[in-house]
Amino acid sequence: MRPLHWIGRKLAHYLSAPRELVHVSTSRPGLLAATLCKGDVLLVEGTSRFASAIRTITQSNWSHAALFIGDALTASTGDPAPLFVEADINAGVRAVPLDHYAHLHTRICRPVGLDDTEIDALIAYAVARIGNQYDLRNVIDLARYLVRPPPVPDRYRRRLLAFGGGDPTRAICSSLIAAAFASIRYPVLPDIELVRGKGVGGEEQAREILHIRDSSLYAPRDFDMSPYFRIVKPTLQHGFDPHALTWAPAADQD
Repeated sequence: MRPLHWIGRKLAHYLSAPRELVHVSTSRPGLLAATLCKGDVLLVEGTSRFASAIRTITQSNWSHAALFIGDALTASTGDPAPLFVEADINAGVRAVPLDHYAHLHTRICRPVGLDDTEIDALIAYAVARIGNQYDLRNVIDLARYLVRPPPVPDRYRRRLLAFGGGDPTRAICSSLIAAAFASIRYPVLPDIELVRGKGVGGEEQAREILHIRDSSLYAPRDFDMSPYFRIVKPTLQHGFDPHALTWAPAADQD
């Protein structure tokens, strides 16, 4: 095993260990399961040292992202449980069930306007990469950031997540999902070029040309910030009524 790979593995196990933090899930697992649709991106607020580093670098609550594929693997595995595809720091790209995230804060980000064929192609891209490895160079960079944060302006912090080796068989969670959406030409946070020209009547017109950014430059929070994903909250989707809540008696006031 190469020294860099060995160091990366050791750091991955250390950084990914969950810490003793009390988290309350954003919504009940059953409600979350009833709300998810194929192609949804689930953002997760993790509790590990690794998650803390990503949250600090990206200035966001979200440290992990997973793509909901539903029953896409049922025919091959025989297991009807709905699944996500994620890039895990230790296990690499894998499929995991919903209860893997049941105890954590989560957010659903839903792409809009895709038909079934496009959703199937999106999922097929992610599923085809199950078994690929996590980019361990990214782990080393994050560990280095935890030891001594570099003097990098906020606008350049995202590039700290893009120091990986560039090997197409290696990825981090957000780059895997961003690449999947890029494969079907669906925007996350593209670079936008404003092109001016003459219209039919000779009038000056401007068009926006979208350019797919390098997938390694994406962070989990980008799906939350993207104007092309709808934020879906399970509690509100299923008939939330504030008048039906049971409140504890208010403490006596002096």
